[in-house]
Amino acid sequence: MSRVKSATRNITFGYVGQVATTIMSFVLRTVFLMHLNEQLLGVNSLYSNILAVLNMAELGIGTALNFSLYGPVARGETEKIKSYMQLYRKAYHVIALVVAGIGLALTPFLGILVKNPGSISQRDLVLFYFIFLFNTVTSYFVAYKYSLINAEQKNYIQTNILTITKIVTVFIQIIVVVATENFYLFLLTDAAVQLIQKIFVSRYLDKLYPYLKDKNVTKLAKEESDEVWKKTKALVFHKVGDVARLQTDALIISSFIEVSMAGFVDNYNLVINSVANFVNIIFNSVISSFGNLIATESKEKQFSMFKVYRFFASWVYGFSCIGFMVLLTPLIRLLWGDKWILPQAAVYCILIDYYFKGDRIVLSNYKTAAGVFEPDKYLALIQGAVNLVISIVLVQTPLGLTGVYIGTIVSGLIANVTKPVIIYGSCFDRKAWGYFADTAKYLLSMVSVLVVCQFISNRVISNLNFVSFFVMAVIITVIFNGVYFLLYGRTEEFKYLSTKVLEKIRRAK
Repeated sequence: MSRVKSATRNITFGYVGQVATTIMSFVLRTVFLMHLNEQLLGVNSLYSNILAVLNMAELGIGTALNFSLYGPVARGETEKIKSYMQLYRKAYHVIALVVAGIGLALTPFLGILVKNPGSISQRDLVLFYFIFLFNTVTSYFVAYKYSLINAEQKNYIQTNILTITKIVTVFIQIIVVVATENFYLFLLTDAAVQLIQKIFVSRYLDKLYPYLKDKNVTKLAKEESDEVWKKTKALVFHKVGDVARLQTDALIISSFIEVSMAGFVDNYNLVINSVANFVNIIFNSVISSFGNLIATESKEKQFSMFKVYRFFASWVYGFSCIGFMVLLTPLIRLLWGDKWILPQAAVYCILIDYYFKGDRIVLSNYKTAAGVFEPDKYLALIQGAVNLVISIVLVQTPLGLTGVYIGTIVSGLIANVTKPVIIYGSCFDRKAWGYFADTAKYLLSMVSVLVVCQFISNRVISNLNFVSFFVMAVIITVIFNGVYFLLYGRTEEFKYLSTKVLEKIRRAK
C-alpha cells in the first residue's frame, strides 16, 4: 500500500473515531456537571495530569524503538522485527514496575496538590488516585505491541480499538452517573472496560503477528541496541522537559489556586482538544509515512513534502485558532452556563499557545520520523525549567491563572525558534531563514483575518443563541478560507494538496 493510501486510511478511520468519541465526551461532561460537583471534576483533571507526569518513566523508549522499526518493516525483515519487539517488551515491563513504584511514593503528597477539595475526604482522594494509577500501570503491558502496526502504517487498527473502547466506556459511565451519582463507580467503570480492552488487544495482536509469541528470538547486535539506547538517552531529556512544560499546568493551578479551577480549565480544554484531535489525526497519521519517505526518498523530495505538511498545518491551525478566539467562550456559555467562564486574558493565552503548538507539532513529528533526537536533547529541559519558574512566580501575582499560561507560551516559543534551525540543518542541509519568513507571513495573515472576524462577531453574537453562533461560525469559515485561497492558492504547496484532493474525488466517483 502506498504512503498516501496508508495515510488516507489512517486519517479516515481517525476522523470517524474522533466524531464518535467527541460527541460521547460532550454528553458525558454535561451529565457529569449536572450530577457531580466541580471539586470532583477538578480532581479528575488533576489526577489525569499527575498520571501523564508519571508516564515520563517511558522516557522516549517507545519513540526510539518506533523509529528503529521503520527500516526492518519496510524491508520485511521479520527476524529483526522480533528482536526489536523483544527489547521493547522487556523495557515496558520494567517501566510498568517503575511507574507503579513512583505512583505509590507520591500518595502521601496528594493533600498538598489538592487545594480546597470541599467535601472530598483524604481517604477518597487516595482511593480515587489508586484507580487512576491502576489504569496507567496496566497499559504498559500491551502498549508496546501497537508500535508494530504503527510502523506498518496501520494506525487505523489502534484508532478503531480505542474508539470502540471509548464509546462503550462513556455509554456505561453516563448510565452510572445518572443512576448513582457515584464518582467511585464512574472511575471503576472506566477501569473495568479498559482492562477488558487490554486483554483483547494483547490476544488480537498476537494472532495478527504470530511471531510475537516465538521463543526463539535472536538478540539485537550490540551496535543496533546501542543505537536504540543512544536515541533513548537523548529522548530522556525531551521527555522530562516536555512533562515539565506540558503536564504541570493543572498541578500548579490545583496547588496554588484551587482544585475546582482545574475543572474549569478542563472544560475549555475538552473543547479545544476535541477540535485539535481532529487536526492532529492528519499530522500524526503521516508520521509513519514520513518514516518510510525518509528511508526511501531523496532530501529534495523530503523537503518538498515537509513544506506541504507545514503549509497545511498553518492553514488548519490558523483557521481553528481564529474560530476558538471568537467562539470558544460563547460556546462554553451556551453549553454549560456563565458559571464555567474563564477570564478572557487566560483564554487568549491558552489559544496563543495552541497556535504555536501547531508549528511545533509539525517540527516534532518530522524530527520523530527522521530520528533526529540528539541535537536539541537539552532544549526541552530548558523549556520545562522556564515554564515552571515563570508559571509559579506569576500565578502568585494578580495575573493568577493568566500567569500560568504566560509561562507556557514563553517556554513553547523557545522550541519554535530553535527546532527549525536543527531540522533544516540536519535533515535538509539548508538554512532555516525561509521557515521563519513563512512563519511571519502565515502569522500576519491569521491576525489580519482575526481582527476582521472579531469586529463582525461583536455585532452578530451580541445576542447569543445557537443560531447566531452558527451564523458566526459560517462567516469565519468563509472569510478565513477565502482570504487564504486568494493569498496562497497559486503556491506549489496548495497545488500539490488540491491535486491530491481532486484525485481522491475522481476515484470516489
